[in-house]
Amino acid sequence: MSSLATHQVHAGPQSLSDRINSLAESQTLEMAKKARELKAKGIDVISLNLGEPDFQTPQHIKDAAKKAIDEGFTFYTPVAGIPDLRKGIADKLNRENGLDVKPENIVVSTGAKQSLANVLLCLVNPGDEVIIFAPFWVSYMEMVKLAEGTPVIISGSLENEYKVTAEQVRAAITPKTKAIMFSSPCNPTGAVFSREELTEIAKVVKAHEDNGGNPIYIIADEIYEYINFTGEHFSIGSLDFIKDNVITVNGFSKGFAMTGWRVGYIAAAKWIADACDKMQGQVTSGTCSIAQKASVAAITGDMTPTREMAAAYLRRRDLAKQLLDQIPGIKTNNPEGAFYIFPDVSAYFGKSYGDYHIKNSYDLCIYLLNEAHVSIVDGDSFGAPPCVRISTAAADEQIKEAVRRIGEALAKLS
Repeated sequence: MSSLATHQVHAGPQSLSDRINSLAESQTLEMAKKARELKAKGIDVISLNLGEPDFQTPQHIKDAAKKAIDEGFTFYTPVAGIPDLRKGIADKLNRENGLDVKPENIVVSTGAKQSLANVLLCLVNPGDEVIIFAPFWVSYMEMVKLAEGTPVIISGSLENEYKVTAEQVRAAITPKTKAIMFSSPCNPTGAVFSREELTEIAKVVKAHEDNGGNPIYIIADEIYEYINFTGEHFSIGSLDFIKDNVITVNGFSKGFAMTGWRVGYIAAAKWIADACDKMQGQVTSGTCSIAQKASVAAITGDMTPTREMAAAYLRRRDLAKQLLDQIPGIKTNNPEGAFYIFPDVSAYFGKSYGDYHIKNSYDLCIYLLNEAHVSIVDGDSFGAPPCVRISTAAADEQIKEAVRRIGEALAKLS
């Protein structure tokens, strides 16, 4: 056998890096894949698994993209984004969020997911600890691992709408703590941290540094900013005493129904922004030129469609919660933002129906997919094993039918 043939025999998955082998698959994408497989067989599956608006991108944003194509705006852009988009973002953050930023503090990326990855790769060294508020978005922990950091999980209780407290943060900080990550409004819970709650957390971080500790950076994921039912979105980066330690992450996917356009951004101290520009320059360079022009129209244009979508999400939240509260054994939270409900379903663990034995939330999700033909996501991947995430980014009739099916399927378990 030739040396080439010998090499071919040994090639395969075992040659993959430890980095990829240790990386968990996104559970939201896994459940979406399973739902698509059933749909391909002709089964009527209601998908409430993905965090994706069911609305079309507003027309004025699409028109801006068409105009960009017609005018030949199809070449590479600066890595950190085109000047008019960076200025539009900076102006918005100053006007609406109270952030003291300039275009030089902004880096535009291919979605907020890349923005988060850039920041972690630029700040975290091997062994650095990153405190993550749980329940958390599925990719946070895996991103920290990719940056060779150590995730430190602190969990909010259902009784406190899943929000962690400043005291929990204080107790979790060690000499190795480099950063804190959270989202508000939160994916998966819809929890919204108030001005008072975030101020207390910021004071804890500042006190650690004032007492001789290493600087701790706060990565504030605000992608659901415009889907907020409290009447106020508060950005922790607006607090003057901590602003240089805060990286604000946002994007266009949720508030403008632009998931497929893939545009996100950070606002941070210039040295962090410069580092992310450098990192991105070696990975993707600038994001899609057409999508950037569309984003300029989004952030500087008519906000009526965004407000109308938020009103629809509130109505759907109320509908889904009202229906879910009627199912015995389900304990629901009261989301103040985003488009999810994150109920505790542990009352059904240990129950069975036919060949289905429900040991955990993943088993329950598989059971509901196959028995009720409703696709939702287990809470384990969000750092909350007793729970499931149900997206309310669906039409009212779909929500009604999905919850009806869920109720019928759960009633069969004993």
